[in-house]
Amino acid sequence: MTNRPGRLKIALLTHSTNPRGGVVHALELANALAELGHDPVVHAPDVTGAGFFRATRCATALVPAQAVSGALEDLVRQRIAEYTDYFRPSARRCFDIYHAQDGISGNALANLVEQGSIAGFIRTVHHIDPFTHPDLVAWQQRAICRAAEVLCVSRMWRDTLRLDHAVAATQVANGVDVEHYTPRSDASDQLLRTRLGIGVGPVFLTLGGIEQRKNTVATLEAFTCIRAQLTSAQLVIAGGASLLDHGTYQRRFEAALAHSALTSGPGQAVICTGPLPDAEMPALYRIADALVCASLREGFGLVVLEAMASGIPVIVSDSEPFTEYLGAGDCLWVDPTSSASIAGGMLAALEPARREGLVAAGRLVSKAFSWRVSAEAHLEIYQKFVARIPVANGHRCDQRTAERADA
Repeated sequence: MTNRPGRLKIALLTHSTNPRGGVVHALELANALAELGHDPVVHAPDVTGAGFFRATRCATALVPAQAVSGALEDLVRQRIAEYTDYFRPSARRCFDIYHAQDGISGNALANLVEQGSIAGFIRTVHHIDPFTHPDLVAWQQRAICRAAEVLCVSRMWRDTLRLDHAVAATQVANGVDVEHYTPRSDASDQLLRTRLGIGVGPVFLTLGGIEQRKNTVATLEAFTCIRAQLTSAQLVIAGGASLLDHGTYQRRFEAALAHSALTSGPGQAVICTGPLPDAEMPALYRIADALVCASLREGFGLVVLEAMASGIPVIVSDSEPFTEYLGAGDCLWVDPTSSASIAGGMLAALEPARREGLVAAGRLVSKAFSWRVSAEAHLEIYQKFVARIPVANGHRCDQRTAERADA
């Protein structure tokens, strides 16, 4: 059925080429699967033609996609259609496993199942969005319930799926690349410091851009208190590529920034970088004194592991999913609904003795999470899935056939 006995051809589908947690998960999982001797291909819609946000070691396939100027439901509807159309030619359906990482690709695979083009698919739920538009709600539910196997990255979401959606999900851990994220400084650190205008600090880093679930306004309010005491402190807000419209919340952030009287821009108190090249991310962590991750809702929080591997303390919400894999002494717990609590955590991260303990604990935590271990767990699920669904998942093909179909 496959190229060689035991060797699986795996289609991993994600919603974007941008640096989001689910995209990183798909790419890192694919790298590890390839190193274990399998044939993963990560798929994503590509509007610009620029491809993924970073160079990839695994094989990739870019799904042609058009820009959408309408509402989110219009964009999602079009992306589902584009994904479905991409897999319509039988030459592209050459995989043993189809594994969706999001609702868009999950709905496209559900379409293919209903059309009889594939036998079934696996879905990983990273988090569930609180949509209100009926189409978005329905698509999100369909992408979960039509999957033959559902995975998730934390106990919290496993329990949510069971209680709210009557879905029995299997929890599979995330990982972190401790060779990529390391405390060892290099020339890129100073280059980035100069470009961003980083001064003597202290420097607090928050990732994910300006979003409500990232709790950016409360983080800014906490930083405003810190800045009143430490006049050289800087807050770096990096990332922010998203399909969702965060305009209302971003305007709220701008109002809070104006009220704080803090200046923003390179070299200023608040630095909003937007998405950065992946090659600069290790240096970004290292030039920070601490990561602030006071999120209101997370799937897992990959940035926490990346920061820990990079040798900086982390300040996190005292809630799931963080409490699942972090214990006393691993991090600084804060109440995400209290800017005073967040500010207290930021100050505590600067205390030399406490900082030393947090850095040491963080390195141990990060080393416990391996993408290879995650890939091995996925393979066990994949192999059982293939055995359970003996009907061919589309038509097997070799790489040359797939390349001809993409031409």
